[in-house]
Amino acid sequence: MAAGVNGAVRFLHFDELLRNLGGIPPSRVRLTPAPGTATIRDVVRLWKSEGRMCELVEKTLVEKPMAFDESNIAGIMLTWLNVFLTNHPIGMAVGEQGMMKLLPGLVRAPDVSFVSWSQIPDRAATRTAVPDFYPDLAIEVLSKGNTRGEMVRKRKEYFLAGTQLVWEVNPLRRTVDVYTAPDAFTTLTESDTLNGGDVLPGFTLPVRAIFVNIPPTAPKRKKR
Repeated sequence: MAAGVNGAVRFLHFDELLRNLGGIPPSRVRLTPAPGTATIRDVVRLWKSEGRMCELVEKTLVEKPMAFDESNIAGIMLTWLNVFLTNHPIGMAVGEQGMMKLLPGLVRAPDVSFVSWSQIPDRAATRTAVPDFYPDLAIEVLSKGNTRGEMVRKRKEYFLAGTQLVWEVNPLRRTVDVYTAPDAFTTLTESDTLNGGDVLPGFTLPVRAIFVNIPPTAPKRKKR
């Protein structure tokens, strides 16, 4: 069985598919349409009919695990980006509904994305539900349903598509991992400040501000 980053693969067993998707829980995989048969039209149809955000991977609909706190964090980061872009109009920022066709048969929807104007001729608004864009900056806010394998796969896909910067936000640890390649990263804590590097020159965001509405998790008590 051959499995590429974006190539559809036939699986004999459901557990093989789950492992290929990064070891995600079965509850996130939609069975209608059957795994291995889904298309971009199904992604759009499900969003319009049920309001369910799904990504398309291996011709399979995979639900995004987004909860209240994670959505709040994404909203804060989107606000900071939009304020910056108002004064530095170098592209647009979109939220968790900003689906993009990264590669043939692969649709991802980062929790927050920045897309530079260089990808959009004449800065014309797109009426396509899933445009052929990639995030110059992709921001993923980790949720309970995300797995390490899933995020490894996502990073590979982002950078293969053209992404230059990935921020992985960890609400439990209150940190941000800054990736400049699929496996090259620096971890920032609340005492640090994010910067946009070459992707967003001049952009800064104190990490502490990202978690302003999220109370620190109380340390677990040791059993006596």
